[in-house]
Amino acid sequence: MLKPGSRIAARIAVPMLATVVSLLVPTATVRAQVPVRSAIAHTPVVFVHGYNADPGVWGGLREDFKANGYTDGELFSFGYDTHRSVNEVLSGELAAYIDGVKRQTGAARVDLVSHSFGSLVTRWYAKYDPAGQASVDHWASLAGPNHGTSTAWACALWDQACRDMTPGSYVQKGLAAGDETPGTVRYATWWSHCDEVINPDNSVPLTGATNNAAGCLAHNDLLGDDTVSRGVRAFLRS
Repeated sequence: MLKPGSRIAARIAVPMLATVVSLLVPTATVRAQVPVRSAIAHTPVVFVHGYNADPGVWGGLREDFKANGYTDGELFSFGYDTHRSVNEVLSGELAAYIDGVKRQTGAARVDLVSHSFGSLVTRWYAKYDPAGQASVDHWASLAGPNHGTSTAWACALWDQACRDMTPGSYVQKGLAAGDETPGTVRYATWWSHCDEVINPDNSVPLTGATNNAAGCLAHNDLLGDDTVSRGVRAFLRS
């Protein structure tokens, strides 16, 4: 049996405990809702692979960036179904991905580095998405079919992405309309005169971009070439 004084102490302690709990629980909840942002020293880089590829193709270039001081929290690889439409599907998926990168890092803009078909996806986003111009700082294209490639006719009958890569397609006409390199985005391309996928070779360079000849490299070799890597990293620092 509790003594009278003990009953009074208990009646006082219980409300006080409830008050303390009510103060602590909302505070913990609010803190849990605050997004965690990693400190970044560089503009985040979003790598966008090409047709029939996946984010794994960027392994070497990612390591080069990390050797230059970038962290994993500043390097992102967008993976997607490369058989879909550039303008109707993929540029929208990229837009959502970039929005996520910006929220995660707190950055206002990203740098885009693309290979082959990924160049069309990123260009369409930069040119036509309402947030594209404001969200992209640098745009780099390695072996992009920026004016189409005749090799895409081999799969155009059954594949929408291949149709988008053919010369004169709706996507090609849309990207070529008006200014090829619009806005304040800084553009650069790298092309090879030995590229077996991009035909003709001069499909890659864009008016208004810094266009770099990579020498005699196969289409996928641009991804692992040291000179191209140094050039891309220097361009993003400009």
